[in-house]
Amino acid sequence: MKDYYIHESSYIDEPCEIGAGTKIWHFSHIMKGCRIGRNCNIGQNVMLGPDVVIGDNVKIQNNVSVYTGVICEDDVFIGPSAVFTNVINPRSHINRKNEFRKTIIRKGASIGANATIVCGHEIGMYAFVGAGAVVTRNVSDFALVVGNPARHAGWVCRCAARLDFNNSDNRAVCPECSSVYIMENDMVRPE
Repeated sequence: MKDYYIHESSYIDEPCEIGAGTKIWHFSHIMKGCRIGRNCNIGQNVMLGPDVVIGDNVKIQNNVSVYTGVICEDDVFIGPSAVFTNVINPRSHINRKNEFRKTIIRKGASIGANATIVCGHEIGMYAFVGAGAVVTRNVSDFALVVGNPARHAGWVCRCAARLDFNNSDNRAVCPECSSVYIMENDMVRPE
């Protein structure tokens, strides 16, 4: 007996690994070689390309395309209609499958609705990519980025509340969960 759920309208190519408690909803296609962790929620009309890696407790909302080369660590959230790329300079008449670039979404990061993640970059731990942003470079841990191209707009806590570093000691206390963060060399980390 399976310990995960796949809606009857979805296609799962073999071989794939799907963790316990995961749910794959309507009209999704999981291509061969994918590894999906435990307790994930894969929304309606999601496509996971060959060999995509999805960690535990990842939530992928409706209409998301995740192409070969993408690795999502645990606790990642990907909003509706977000998209990833895997080649920098695609042409339909040139096969560039040997040029796929790796994209890593680190633990706890959130990607907003309709965001585009250009391949070859890393989204840091607990970073937050705003809705509609186009990521064209690496995003630091706990960073908030917005716009096209995505630009740094602040810092966020693990709970996603905005952090305020407007003080002389380079410390911020989360207004929602009271976690404390330190900024050193333009990088943020928990105290």
